[in-house]
Amino acid sequence: MDTRLSKEKWTLLQEGTVIPAHPLALTKSKKLDEMRQRALTRYYMDSGAGGIAVGVHTTQFEIRDPEIDLYKKVLKMAIEEVEHANLDRPFLKIAGICGPTDQALSEATFAKDIGYDFGLVSMGGLDLSESEHLERVKQIAKVIPVFGFYLQPSVGGRTFSYEFWEQFAEIEGVCAIKMAPFNRYQTLDVVKAVCHSSRCNEIALYTGNDDNIVVDLLTKYEFSIDGELVQKPIVGGLLGHWAVWTSKAVEQFEELRKVRNHLVLPTTLLTTATQVTDSNAALFDAAHQFKGCIAGINEVLRRQGLLSENTCLSDHDVLSLNQSEEIDRIYVQYPHLTDDDFVEANLQKWLSKQSSVQ
Repeated sequence: MDTRLSKEKWTLLQEGTVIPAHPLALTKSKKLDEMRQRALTRYYMDSGAGGIAVGVHTTQFEIRDPEIDLYKKVLKMAIEEVEHANLDRPFLKIAGICGPTDQALSEATFAKDIGYDFGLVSMGGLDLSESEHLERVKQIAKVIPVFGFYLQPSVGGRTFSYEFWEQFAEIEGVCAIKMAPFNRYQTLDVVKAVCHSSRCNEIALYTGNDDNIVVDLLTKYEFSIDGELVQKPIVGGLLGHWAVWTSKAVEQFEELRKVRNHLVLPTTLLTTATQVTDSNAALFDAAHQFKGCIAGINEVLRRQGLLSENTCLSDHDVLSLNQSEEIDRIYVQYPHLTDDDFVEANLQKWLSKQSSVQ
């Protein structure tokens, strides 16, 4: 157990929970919509999520650009809302950590100082060797407990060797790993490396594979290591997909957790798995190599009224050709996966509720 975490938060992390990646609420003129930014945080808490991840890919990496300068502001706003909610349950606060080592350490220090529990460490966009990446993570882990992150190349990540993950798992301060390579072989590399690690029981595995959410959460991996059977499940998820329809995602997660240890798996859950993957294909724009992944999430939140506009900081982050029609299709096909009724019943409360600093 990382002594920087409370026992309750450590237990929640290890047992698994729903962690949405927090979007960015913008006006049509690309200014921060503070009211709706705060409403999103309230939505995730009221949906029953076990945490939020802020300053991550779904929040748009451009918030760090000097001319935009929203990184600290959006992290502080989320913390304020969580503190003001005075929840009677543990709630994990995860900050996205990016950039070269100096920048990453600065972000980690800021996040830790204002109350974040973990740093989700991005390894994308850096011209570093595997050993240099490992050294960077070691330094960050001295500042804040680390949530590792294997991101697919299509959205800025890179491929790492099995040997890299073997060494990564041995770093003190690594408490969890989000696996999001959208690739079975590469996901298996991480799981095997953690299971072979001396820190196997200290690292929680979370899915970031938005294309395979349900099956990931149903799977318990088994390996024979030094004559002993080692079993390890993927206990939870930190997902952009869960930034929408979150209350239904929480319901689904609880159902999956109950059946994971049963000898007989209801085949209906495998049908659900394909439905969730099909929905993700529309939301994340798989047809166009995920170019519209942020815009797809924002589009659902706009339709629900949580966002006023489907606006991103980059002019390139827009819905792709026919993506809106694909979202229409999944709404018709899978209404049981949506939570529009829940949002409609609570939207005005989230939008009008006064925060502790307003």
